[in-house]
Amino acid sequence: MNYHLSPKIKRNISRILPFGFIWLIIGCVFLFYDYSLTGYQNLNPETDITLTIPVFIFALSAIFIVGLIIGTMEMVVFEKRFKGYSLLAKISSKLIIYLGLLLVIILITYSVAESIQSGLNPVHPEVRSKLTRFLGSLTFLNTILQLAFQLFLSLIYAAISENLGHNVLKNFFTGRYHTPKNERRIFMFLDMKRSTSIAEKLGHVAYFDFLQKYYDALSDSIINHSGEVYQYVGDEIVITWEYEKGIRNDNWLNCFIDLKRTIISKASDFEHRYHQIPDFRAGIHVGEVTTGEIGALKKEIVFTGDVLNTAARLQAMGKKFETDLVFSEDLNHLIGDKQAFSTKHLGEILLRGKSDKTGVFTLNSPS
Repeated sequence: MNYHLSPKIKRNISRILPFGFIWLIIGCVFLFYDYSLTGYQNLNPETDITLTIPVFIFALSAIFIVGLIIGTMEMVVFEKRFKGYSLLAKISSKLIIYLGLLLVIILITYSVAESIQSGLNPVHPEVRSKLTRFLGSLTFLNTILQLAFQLFLSLIYAAISENLGHNVLKNFFTGRYHTPKNERRIFMFLDMKRSTSIAEKLGHVAYFDFLQKYYDALSDSIINHSGEVYQYVGDEIVITWEYEKGIRNDNWLNCFIDLKRTIISKASDFEHRYHQIPDFRAGIHVGEVTTGEIGALKKEIVFTGDVLNTAARLQAMGKKFETDLVFSEDLNHLIGDKQAFSTKHLGEILLRGKSDKTGVFTLNSPS
C-alpha cells in the first residue's frame, strides 16, 4: 500500500529537520568540549553520568529529538501564535515556555541515561537520589546554560526563516543560486479586486490587518499545491512553481480553484469583521527564467525573464475579458487531466511590449 505525504507535511518536515541538526551539531560541540576539559574522565561520579558508548548514543539521539520537538513547536504549534510581537518579546516569551519544557526533558533524559549506565530502573531510589544531587550541582547549571544557548540559536533561526521564507533561507545556505541558473518555472500573478476602494473604506490600519488575514487565508491553498510565494507586492501575490511541481496533478490550476474556494468559505468571516469580502483575478504563464542572488546592501533571490511580464499582463487582461483567470496557450497544452477542466479560448492577443500574438485561455467557470 503506497502512502504519499501531502505537500504541507513535506514542507513541515523540511522546516523542522534543520532544528534537529542545529541541536545535534551544537550538542556534540558542547559534549566534546566538556569532556576534553576533564581529560575524558568523570571527575564527579556522584552527580555526573559517565560517557560510555551506549550513553553517548542515547545522548546524541535525545539531543536530536529535542531539536525536532523545538522545531515542531516553532513551525507548527507557535507558527501564528506570536504574530505582532517584537523579535525580543517573541524570543523572551518562548524562552520561558521552552525552559520549563527543557527542565522536564532533563529530568527524563538524565534518569534514562543513568539507567543505561547503572543498569537500574529509571525510577529506582538510587537513580532518583543521584538525580536530586545532580539538580543541585554546577553540572546542572552548566547544562541549563548550554540548552538555553541552543534554544536561543533555534529561535533566532526560526525568526529569520519566518521573515525570509524557508525556501529562500535554504537556498542561501545550500548556495543553490550563488551562481545564476536558468530554469523553467510557472508564475501566477494574483491581484485583489477593488483594493483601492476597500482601503479607502477601512482606513490604513484596518486595511493592513485585512491584508494580513487575506494572506493567511490563502497560505494553506498555496502550500497544499506545492507553490511558493515569491513576492507580496501590496495587495498582489506572486506565486511560483518549479516546472515539475507545477504541472504535477495540475497544481497550478488546482491551486487557483482552491484559492477561490477558500475565499468563498471565509467570506462570512471577512464580512463580519471588515464588512468587506476580498476577491482576486489571476494571470498564469510558464517559461524560462534566470534565477540568482542579487543586491548590494541586501541580498535577495530573484527571478528575471519575460515569463513574469507576460503573467502580469495576462492578469491585467482578466478585467477586459470579464474573467477571474487568464492563462497562456503554453499552459493550456500542459493540462494533464483534460476531462476535469473545461477551458475556453479567449483569442489571440498582442500583449504590450510583444511582437508576437499570444493565445490566451480561461476556465469555462473560473469564478
